[in-house]
Amino acid sequence: MKYFGTDGIRQPADQFTPKFLAKIVKGLVDYAGNEIKVFLAGDTRESTEWILSDLETACETFGLEYASAGVLPTPAINYCFYQMGFDYAIDVTASHNPYTDNGIKIFERGTANGQKLNPKACGAIETALASDHTYTPISPTLREDLHQEALDLYIDHLKTYLGKTDLQGQNIGLDCANGATSVIGKQVFESLGATVTPIHVNTSYNTEINHDCGSTHLESLQNLVTENNLDYGIAFDGDGDRCLLIDHEGNVVDGDQIIAILANHLKLDQIAITVMANQGLLNWAEGTGIKTEITPVGDSNVAEAMRNFNIQIGGEQSGHIILPNEPTGDGMLTSLMVAKTISETNKSLHDLAGIFTKSPQVILNMTATPEQKANLKSSDAAKKLLLDYSTKLEGQKGRLLVRPSGTEPLIRITMWGNDEKTITDLANELMDSLKKCLS
Repeated sequence: MKYFGTDGIRQPADQFTPKFLAKIVKGLVDYAGNEIKVFLAGDTRESTEWILSDLETACETFGLEYASAGVLPTPAINYCFYQMGFDYAIDVTASHNPYTDNGIKIFERGTANGQKLNPKACGAIETALASDHTYTPISPTLREDLHQEALDLYIDHLKTYLGKTDLQGQNIGLDCANGATSVIGKQVFESLGATVTPIHVNTSYNTEINHDCGSTHLESLQNLVTENNLDYGIAFDGDGDRCLLIDHEGNVVDGDQIIAILANHLKLDQIAITVMANQGLLNWAEGTGIKTEITPVGDSNVAEAMRNFNIQIGGEQSGHIILPNEPTGDGMLTSLMVAKTISETNKSLHDLAGIFTKSPQVILNMTATPEQKANLKSSDAAKKLLLDYSTKLEGQKGRLLVRPSGTEPLIRITMWGNDEKTITDLANELMDSLKKCLS
């Protein structure tokens, strides 16, 4: 598909013109008819405000029933649209990307909860985007705002899922990335008894989302935790579907460790993880008799494996964790479950994260054009280069993964091995060679 990637449509914000957005709605109507009800919401990037407004106009133009809930985390959007009786949700977000980008994620009703839009519907939208359809915009005369109602509903869901939970005595640093969790994070943790020190909590539409903050830029949270002697810190991404943690020493606790912590505490015997998982997690699972289902990168692949094999927990190293009976990753709920585990075990996050020893791992991001990303798969020279470096890693008992990003103009190079300096040098060598090969 031209526009839909691994996580909806994502592109520079200025490409979401009123006409482009109208075609998205038109494609949805072509697929589902105009009797559908559409729920609109998004994150805090400045373009989200006018994109939501233009989507309201598009829904009005094509005669749909719709309502907006303003700023909400992606998991809240997916939960609330279903519970509130809407047929589809259009989520305006580019997740961890900078504010200059934006995106569209669309959810539909599944058998028991919301789920990502099916490929056939995405195809109908792609067809509409490629068409020359003309229309006369009709501006809404009355805009329905469901923000507070949806927020309250989501908070009730979080607390119901957690059950009896007391976070008294926990001193937590919270980095909301100036994103969607800014409207909810501090409130929820404090309501459960925790003491919260928040940073980067701009709830307005802004240009600071993900900028040197959140789960992709952990330095300020690490400083906050260590300088203030906090118990641990939590960092969300811009739309709140993932989280990473910082222990009291400033060490990063990533998604692999979170999966192990929760699987162990919940006494689960299977996990779904991606090819990006650290070798230490695989070794731990093998040693403890936990079965692993390894999928391609992407939360949708993890979710599919969980459904197919009845697996209760899965996720990605990036902190995108899918919990038991949940349809998608939820950074708020994941962090709350870790907080509950800390309370129930009376162990520090640092001690819990030591459940396995991480193997040395290096990740490099190489800027790449669409043509270079395509050539990575088709070029015989590139294939030979990757095979050569895989062979070099055999002495390290390591492995290599090189893949084009589905959401950014990057090729990601990941190496695992026994010695960090060796694999770092090899990874940089490979990146230099790959640049020449693909140019």
